[in-house]
Amino acid sequence: MALNKEDILTLQVEIENSRNECYKCMMPSISCLCKHINPLQTKTRFIILMHPKEYKKEKNGTGRITKLQLENSEIIVGVDFTNNKRVNELLAKENTSFLLYPGKDTFNLSTRKSSEINSFMGDNPYIFILDGTWPCARKMLKMSTNLQKLKRMSFDNNIKSEFTIKQQPASLCLSTIESVYTVLNLLKAADFEQCETKGFLVPFQKMVAYQIKCMLNQDNKNYSSDTKTEVTPKNLYKKKTERNIVFEQES
Repeated sequence: MALNKEDILTLQVEIENSRNECYKCMMPSISCLCKHINPLQTKTRFIILMHPKEYKKEKNGTGRITKLQLENSEIIVGVDFTNNKRVNELLAKENTSFLLYPGKDTFNLSTRKSSEINSFMGDNPYIFILDGTWPCARKMLKMSTNLQKLKRMSFDNNIKSEFTIKQQPASLCLSTIESVYTVLNLLKAADFEQCETKGFLVPFQKMVAYQIKCMLNQDNKNYSSDTKTEVTPKNLYKKKTERNIVFEQES
C-alpha cells in the first residue's frame, strides 16, 4: 500500500527522533524523560561520584536521572578521587560530609531515632554516593583515601529493586536513584527533609519501561527471540562466595 505525504512525513519524524538524543536526560528524543522530571529542593547536597564506565551508560544509567531529580546535587566523574580538586574543595567546606556505603560502624538511618538523625546530619550536610557497579564502587573507595576518612551512613533495605533489566549482586542492592529515594524518605520520617518524594522514581520507571519495550521490539538490535512477549527480571543473583567479596566490610 502506497504511503501518502502525511504518512511519509510522520515516518521521517519518527526515524529522526529515534536517531537523535536529548542532551539533558541522554535518552533518545522519542523516549525523552524530561517531561517526567520534577526536581526536588533538599537541605542535603548529594554528590554523585560516577565511575567512567557508568558515565558511558547513556541509556540505562541512573546517576544522571538522580542528578536531574535533585536541585542540590552534582556529578563528578572519576575512579581515584584522592587528588580530585572539586571533591577536595567540597570536603574542605565546613559542611558535614558523609559517604553512603555499607561498612563497619556505619550510621544506620533505619534504626536511629529522629533526634539522633538530626544531630548526626547537622546543618546542610553533603552525602557522597559511589555510582557504579559494586565491584567498581569498591575499587573507587579503595583508591580514594579522602573518601575512606568520611563517616559512613547506611540503611536497611526492605524493598526489591525495580531495575529489572540489570542483574544485581544481591537482592538487597538498589540502583543509585533508588538508594537516594530511600535515604530521602528516611530523612523525611525524621523531619530532617521536607520534600515530596512521591514521584521521584517516575523517570527511572519510565526508563526501565522503555528499555523493556526495546528488548521486545523485533526491529531493535537488542531483540532476542527468547524474550517472546515478556522480559524475565534479572533477579538471579550471584553466588554467595561472590557476594562476600563484593560486600566485604571495610575496616
